[in-house]
Amino acid sequence: MTVPNTPPEPARADAAAEPGAAPDPFAPPPVSDGEPPAGLPAAPPAAQHPLPAELRIGSGVVLACLLLGLVMAGLWAWLAPKVPLVVDGDRILYVDPEGEQRAGADAVFVLIGLGAGILTALGAFLLTRKRGGGISVALGLAIGGLLGSIGAWKLGRWLGPSDNLIAEARRVGNGGHFDAGIDLGALGALLVWPMAAMVVLLALSAAFGKREEDPPPYWGVPAGTYGPPAEGAPAAEAAPAPGLDPATGPAPAPVDVRPGAEEQGKG
Repeated sequence: MTVPNTPPEPARADAAAEPGAAPDPFAPPPVSDGEPPAGLPAAPPAAQHPLPAELRIGSGVVLACLLLGLVMAGLWAWLAPKVPLVVDGDRILYVDPEGEQRAGADAVFVLIGLGAGILTALGAFLLTRKRGGGISVALGLAIGGLLGSIGAWKLGRWLGPSDNLIAEARRVGNGGHFDAGIDLGALGALLVWPMAAMVVLLALSAAFGKREEDPPPYWGVPAGTYGPPAEGAPAAEAAPAPGLDPATGPAPAPVDVRPGAEEQGKG
């Protein structure tokens, strides 16, 4: 048996390329460079990772706290009560042995730290309220408040009276008066700034923070889907039943009008 030598069926790509050929319904749509296929929506832009923005905000809050710590150091060195001393021969004595200047220095540092915490939390909340705050604001206030307190403590000691009592006693001589250096008796005062900032930020966020809209329930439907149409809106035309022609309607059933057909049908 001889098999006829018939040419192979052309590929779908070749058939589509021939002039006058019907397009292949299974062929993929052509894709051009930089443009989506026809009928398909454009691809959304790639979402940027929010980490760099959070880092910028957090670092800015920390930097602002450090700058405010410089102001706090100057205020503490100026407002903190000093401990007066007197040189008596080869001894250095307290002018007021029962004075509370040491505790007063701690109290002044706590009050300034409390004000700094309220100020930084209020400023950070107002500047980041539109974007909804974020974890970077809270971390920036906590870290920046602690670093600002430590910097204010160290710098305030340096700005205040010298803590070298022997050198000061030699400088003023016998019977002279001078002030002792300021210092913190309770290091827990360093936590006042970050703790106050956290409490104020939480209160402001709860009372005046940005609110997100609640998503609709899964069983909800858009308004106007069901029910009568709104006033002025055209009424939707009823769709014909499947298999019926809306112009002519259903065809009437044939009726046999011959004599006796009705009795035969009943039988």
